Amino acid sequence: MSLTFLDVVGHTSFLLTALSFYVRDMIVLRCLAIVSGVVGVAYNYWLPAGPLWLVIFWLTVFVLINLVRIVGIVLDRRSIAFNEEEAELHETVFQNFSPVEFRKLMRIGDWRNAEQGEQLTVQGSIVGGLNLLFNGEVRVERDGEEVGRARDGAMIGEISFIQGGAATATVSATKPCRYIAWSGDELRKLLHRNPSMDVAMKHVFSVDLMRKLTV
Repeated sequence: MSLTFLDVVGHTSFLLTALSFYVRDMIVLRCLAIVSGVVGVAYNYWLPAGPLWLVIFWLTVFVLINLVRIVGIVLDRRSIAFNEEEAELHETVFQNFSPVEFRKLMRIGDWRNAEQGEQLTVQGSIVGGLNLLFNGEVRVERDGEEVGRARDGAMIGEISFIQGGAATATVSATKPCRYIAWSGDELRKLLHRNPSMDVAMKHVFSVDLMRKLTV
């Protein structure tokens, strides 16, 4: 069965729609949806049986809706400004988060400083949330023995956050550190309300685990 040029146009429209479901970036997704809609309009207009005006009308509506949403997203992103620390975190640890998502994450976070020797978690004690080491170094101990050290970008308390329960290790600062802390309850609620952020956070945990295993 041979494909005509019109068949190719029709398949292209659906292929672009399928691709839009694959990408995470909302602007790219909506741009693909717009191109798909425009190609779909052309296909339904040049059909041998005549234009399908009902389909053309609704495809045009969908294209316009996506255009309006792209403008809104761009304006939202332009209104978001990060300080130097936040910008560094977004570019390194949280690059899979959109600027809007990252702003939501930072809004419920609390920047803190730890002096040398201060304990961030204690083995066997309940961990109140999730910490991320921005700069400095921490010692990880289990049953009184050092099992490793972690530096900039390391997650602290992630196992307790993911699985629940008490801390599996004692983590203490070997020198002055700066870190950001999230309440476990608030962070879970945020991720539950934003499935795309939940997926992005799981990716952060996976990268963090691989870093720790290769150190």
